[in-house]
Amino acid sequence: MTTPLSFVHRFEPATDPTRKPLLLLHGTGGDENDLIPLGRMVAPGAALISPRGQVLEGGMPRFFRRLAEGVFDEDDVRRRADDLAAFIAEARGAYGLEAPVALGFSNGANIAAALLYRHPGVLAGAALIRAMVPLSTDKPASQPATPVLIVSGTMDPIIPAANAATLAASLAAAGASVQHETLPTGHGLVQSDVTLTRDWLDRI
Repeated sequence: MTTPLSFVHRFEPATDPTRKPLLLLHGTGGDENDLIPLGRMVAPGAALISPRGQVLEGGMPRFFRRLAEGVFDEDDVRRRADDLAAFIAEARGAYGLEAPVALGFSNGANIAAALLYRHPGVLAGAALIRAMVPLSTDKPASQPATPVLIVSGTMDPIIPAANAATLAASLAAAGASVQHETLPTGHGLVQSDVTLTRDWLDRI
């Protein structure tokens, strides 16, 4: 079912046309297959579009370059977010999709946040699991009522709590409808992420 587009990707068509499509964005070292099981769990029957990040770090795919742990190459973030926005437009045309809801983990959550900052309207919403501020000097574009879920971990060694709180506040100030949840966990995915995301998707 996959059509050649600007990103290597995987596509699963919807079996429940009432559900919004999901854009699945993997973390460092993942690929287009990584979050397919998560997408099926949180949105059964939704169309799934899952691109592979185009940057390699030590052979591991990512969606943008970083200078160190938690320090982003922000010029590259902007460029890669623009490329991803163009891919979403391609995929919508190729597969007949409405605007998707992003579901991103870690690096994937950060590129989804960058899309919210730079390309309002490209996403119908975003679930950002272990996300941080993607662009320290930019303000998010206006996005009235865009639903956003941010799920942080109190013991996350990579993302300071204040950074995640700043991301939530900046998106809310831009008009997004933000739900920020903090779990007693580290950086990895846990069952509570699945439950929170599934319940949030059912409401939006």
